[in-house]
Amino acid sequence: MNAQPWVAFKIVDRAEWEAALPTGLYAGSAVDLADGYIHLSTAEQVVETLRRHYAGRSDLLALTVDLTRLDEPPVWEESRGGALFPHLYAPLPASAVTAAQALSVSADGTPVVEGTAPWA
Repeated sequence: MNAQPWVAFKIVDRAEWEAALPTGLYAGSAVDLADGYIHLSTAEQVVETLRRHYAGRSDLLALTVDLTRLDEPPVWEESRGGALFPHLYAPLPASAVTAAQALSVSADGTPVVEGTAPWA
């Protein structure tokens, strides 16, 4: 098996992320909380995640997460099509986020990012 990447991405609502910053911990979206873990995507997975789950949304952020900075490493679990996705069973510390880039997703699921997408 290939080594897992050291960077993953979390798509968040800008207001949710900004509300979490004073505490330094992001507990997750409503979906994350319902599932019991924070959903992350690798560079290869994030565009499909945006298409499936965020079509027609704006005022989003793509957080670049340095997985080596996490207090608890992600658990790599099978999901869409049998691919291994990083799942975080703890709050996401803001200190592990190395960048936050604004984006929106068109109605057809195409990400709209100013400049170069962080996963490109």
